[in-house]
Amino acid sequence: MATTIALPFRLFGYAGLLPFAALAALAFLGPPSWRGLAVPALGAYGAVILSFLGAVHWGLALRGAPEEAPAAWPRLGLGVLPALVAWVALLLPARLGLVLLAAGVVAVSTVETVAARRGLVPPTYLALRWQLSLGAGACLLLGALAAGGEQG
Repeated sequence: MATTIALPFRLFGYAGLLPFAALAALAFLGPPSWRGLAVPALGAYGAVILSFLGAVHWGLALRGAPEEAPAAWPRLGLGVLPALVAWVALLLPARLGLVLLAAGVVAVSTVETVAARRGLVPPTYLALRWQLSLGAGACLLLGALAAGGEQG
């Protein structure tokens, strides 16, 4: 069993952090005219990524081995719940929505850690996911700080 995830997964995963970092930097350090765009763009990107994280588990449920059948319902739930959380986050004021997205990204990794202990998530995926989740979560929280009391 491989101890590290293959290069394409790492490259695409880390590349997925670039919009988080760029938008958080713009939200926090950019000119005021750009901040008004960066904060909602960060929220939208965070919502898309949180939804994507759920979709991974829908895919795992579809490809599950027969002995993993008891995990189908929880996997499908984890496949849908992040998208619902992301949707709610987009309806909230910017600061609160970004905090909810950060919590959602980290919560999915926490659930995946439990699933990995049951052999339902590859351990190599889990290691990369925590790195990406902490990076994304930190950027979303920076964006929340930048959003301050904004209602958009």
